[in-house]
Amino acid sequence: MDYRIFANILNQQVFENSKSDLIRKIAETPYRYIGLFRPTKPKAKILQNLLQSNEIRFGDALEIIFKVYFKLLGYENLDNKLQKNYDNLDIDQLFRNQYNIYFVEQKVRDDHDSTKKRGQIDNFIKKIEALLEIYKEKQLKCFTYFIDPSLTKNKNYYSEQMKEISKDYGIYCKLCYGKEFWDEISQIQVWDELLKYLKKWKEGIPELPSVNFDLEAEKTFNEIKDMPPSIYRKLFAIDEIYNEILLTIFPQKKVLKLLLIYFEELGNNKIIYKTLADIVRKTIK
Repeated sequence: MDYRIFANILNQQVFENSKSDLIRKIAETPYRYIGLFRPTKPKAKILQNLLQSNEIRFGDALEIIFKVYFKLLGYENLDNKLQKNYDNLDIDQLFRNQYNIYFVEQKVRDDHDSTKKRGQIDNFIKKIEALLEIYKEKQLKCFTYFIDPSLTKNKNYYSEQMKEISKDYGIYCKLCYGKEFWDEISQIQVWDELLKYLKKWKEGIPELPSVNFDLEAEKTFNEIKDMPPSIYRKLFAIDEIYNEILLTIFPQKKVLKLLLIYFEELGNNKIIYKTLADIVRKTIK
């Protein structure tokens, strides 16, 4: 894969729309960020939220990257949305060649608690049963795959479960960490390239995300301007939210002033935007 494609996927998935997602969360649950019964100030909580969001988005980005790799390697990516007994099942990776159907339940790392690991196996089995209604046992190769090989908290549990599922359903079923999965499909060079590209990508990203969204005012404005009016009504409804949260992420009020101009323009045709413009104008003064 060309490195530019690799980096673009990561940058888009990890960083784009992260600001609008945060603002939605603030509007819906502002007291997760403010209040006396929290050991952090709003800025620290906002930073924590951005970091957690980036972690989740990173896993989503790797799913997309792997799909691109499978296509480049000559595999056919299959529809990964299935239904079983009214359950909608999303499969992380489902692809084929002329011999096999590959089903991969993909996670970044194996570091979760006992409750989650049992839920993972239950979902894994549901997806296998749905796939067996479409494909024959001998066609299926099923994997639980953790990308990061440095964390193997539940390895014994997953290994035993894979053996039992393989025996009970008569299918090929295996637990893999790191390069082991790529070894299974005889494409170990992908793992080497993945490590090289991730190292290069991480050298170019900031140490921490900035909580000052005014630093890229135009970009932030374009990302958030078309959120539903109900979000903005909630954001500006309480002085405490404005003073402690909005002035943290918009300290120079640059984005707020751009929103004011935008709402004024839309207010010529829709009353709600005229209302929002009046609220924002009053607040930022």
